[in-house]
Amino acid sequence: MTEDLPESVKKCLDVLEENMDILTNIEFDLEDEKEDELTPDLELHQLYDMTEDVAESVKLKRAESNFSRRQSEDIS
Repeated sequence: MTEDLPESVKKCLDVLEENMDILTNIEFDLEDEKEDELTPDLELHQLYDMTEDVAESVKLKRAESNFSRRQSEDIS
């Protein structure tokens, strides 16, 4: 049974990695619901800045997830 555990963990990590974009989108959707507030009269540069912030946030979350995955692989 203990020999099956590392393989099971690896399979779980593989499934999680395959679905990272979906999970990230769900997380952002939930956050958007919390902060569902319209801001009128945004300038184009403000929208561009917001888009960059979201993209950076996604990259950071993916990097954190990959780091956690690598750490768990090193442990097993």
